[in-house]
Amino acid sequence: MKTLLISILLFMATPMDSVYDFKINSLEGELIDFSAYKGKTLLIVNVASECGYTPQYKDLQKLHEDFGSKVTILGFPANNFGGQEPGSNMEIAKFCEKNYGVSFQMFEKVSVKGKDQHPLYQWLEEKTGEAPSWNFCKYVVKPDGTVKFFPSKVKPLDEQILTAIN
Repeated sequence: MKTLLISILLFMATPMDSVYDFKINSLEGELIDFSAYKGKTLLIVNVASECGYTPQYKDLQKLHEDFGSKVTILGFPANNFGGQEPGSNMEIAKFCEKNYGVSFQMFEKVSVKGKDQHPLYQWLEEKTGEAPSWNFCKYVVKPDGTVKFFPSKVKPLDEQILTAIN
């Protein structure tokens, strides 16, 4: 028992060197091992259902459909900005499917800033010096570990993002 506890504490204290080291639950509660994304370009987005930027779900879905061989989109619901993601994981999943036909990978609701910031977002902030300033901020993570930040106003199909993906 003592050995198990020490192993868990060491694992928790181990810094994540790569985005591919993370394991995070999907909206459905399935543990997703990011090592499955190794070698792929990722677009990580903090999303919300009741935001002026929420229509970006449509463009994220189009990007997923049209450029899925070049980029893997990962959506992270967060309620950090204006209480604009108040729903449960199940409510969020229903909203995304019903309103936008979202089929890209969505994860459980997390905190993307503040004292309870999720470790993935700590890692992204460390890599870019940028924490999300609002909903629908985007990070393009390349297989070589480089990370580029895009603010909410940059739409998913914007030339800046398409260039960063290619």
